Amino acid sequence: MTRRLLLALAGVLAVTPALAPRRAAAEADARPDAGVLAAVTAQEKPLRETLAELVNIDTGTGTVAGLARVEAILRARLEALGFTVDARPAPTFGGNTLVGTLKGGGSRRLMLLVHYDTVFGEGEAGKRPYTERDGRAYGPGVADAKGGIAVILHTLAALKTLGIPDLGTITVVFNPDEERGSRGSNAVIHGVAADQDAVLSFEPSFAVEEASDAATIATKGINYASLTVTGRSAHAGGAPETGRNAVTELAHQILQLQDLGDPGKGTSLHWTVVQGGTKSNIIPDQARAEGDMRYFEPGEYDRVLAEARRITQAHRVPDTQVAFGLTKGRPPLPANPETRALGERAQAIYREIGRDLRLVEIGGGTDAAYAFQPGSPGRPVVLESLGVVGGRYHSPEEFAVLDSIVPRLYLATRLVTQLAQPAGAGR
Repeated sequence: MTRRLLLALAGVLAVTPALAPRRAAAEADARPDAGVLAAVTAQEKPLRETLAELVNIDTGTGTVAGLARVEAILRARLEALGFTVDARPAPTFGGNTLVGTLKGGGSRRLMLLVHYDTVFGEGEAGKRPYTERDGRAYGPGVADAKGGIAVILHTLAALKTLGIPDLGTITVVFNPDEERGSRGSNAVIHGVAADQDAVLSFEPSFAVEEASDAATIATKGINYASLTVTGRSAHAGGAPETGRNAVTELAHQILQLQDLGDPGKGTSLHWTVVQGGTKSNIIPDQARAEGDMRYFEPGEYDRVLAEARRITQAHRVPDTQVAFGLTKGRPPLPANPETRALGERAQAIYREIGRDLRLVEIGGGTDAAYAFQPGSPGRPVVLESLGVVGGRYHSPEEFAVLDSIVPRLYLATRLVTQLAQPAGAGR
């Protein structure tokens, strides 16, 4: 991997004599920091060992024993790096949110964030332990987000090796319940982030099927829709006309509500769970549906709720009662100029090692949205998806790309150096 990266760098830095006068200034900005590159390259093998250790412990949300084992590992690793560590309970599903703080001499404040729970059940690590093959690492949570944990820990190790002066306060937050909405940790994330100049979040680079080398500059919020219909039961053969079919009315309402989304704004509402009836010979008196709403613009919550309640006043089955509800979940990380500017800085750093970094907006919600402070524009600036490059998340085929380790360490280390130093102190 190291040899391939250095060859790529050689190709980027090679300049023909004819082009040299025009490209000299551009190349000055594109050269890698040799000290940082050497420090993070030395962390590749240790990072893979850390990743294997983490992946081989079950930490599905609510798997308290496994979460406690990883929590102990993370605490020990942070303390060995000089951090003071505080554990704050996340009572909804169990486990603790770890908040590690390393106070430097500078005034800048930087937060590194990622979760240590996964979507996988107990016993999955035993069935599918960490493995490497064909340039990829596999195992439950290998990219989402244990790869992000490993990138944070080994970025900090590289920084310790480099001994960069004038770094400000660095805060690390590891939470145990992101995969269930961070219900027990979101207040801690929001509160700690409020005092930061910048927040870097280490979810993996998001992809549907194949790897995608990107950073995320906006994420959608998530709301949970509910639709409940109450009718009247009756014998389906003997006296169906005396009943009021709740399932029929539910189907009518779902069709009426199918255009609540707004593609132009990136808003969607999909009905994903439907329940109704008890027996085939009874006209059902109850039916309900659950839906998933995704959105970028905060005002979409109020619009969808108001429109849905207006629409559901029109019934197909008389004498039925219909109730529409919309519960707020994870907020969006909205597109904003500060995050885009930080993303462009990340792109420039990636170009130093001959790689391209896309800036994307995604439909999935992340804890970066809890770190964002909508009442304080521009502070902290938040950037997401700085973990490993991978794909097929939340599936048995989830993978992390091994060749992404050194580039991602380089990106994170350079970003931390720039953001945690006084303005103008670092290249």
